[in-house]
Amino acid sequence: MVGTPAQGTLHHNQSVLGHYYRRMRAKLGAPKAITATAHKLARVLYHLLTTGQPYQESIFAEREAQHQQRSLFSLHSRARALGYQLIPLAATT
Repeated sequence: MVGTPAQGTLHHNQSVLGHYYRRMRAKLGAPKAITATAHKLARVLYHLLTTGQPYQESIFAEREAQHQQRSLFSLHSRARALGYQLIPLAATT
């Protein structure tokens, strides 16, 4: 199946929208993920155009970090409910 150019771009993109697209694709499937991501992008553009504010990636990065924290907390809770304990790997450089 051939996707749209935007879908191919976001699939490999490491931006906040790229992460959002991949998360939605895993949750909803590719067609609905494309629509959801396009809707999110349209809302961001509308906000920027109506308020005249500059685009700030840091706002979206904060939301992505909050999502990561919620996911990690959820994973720890599920592991604990199954009788497991998660131990982070030592950071290697």
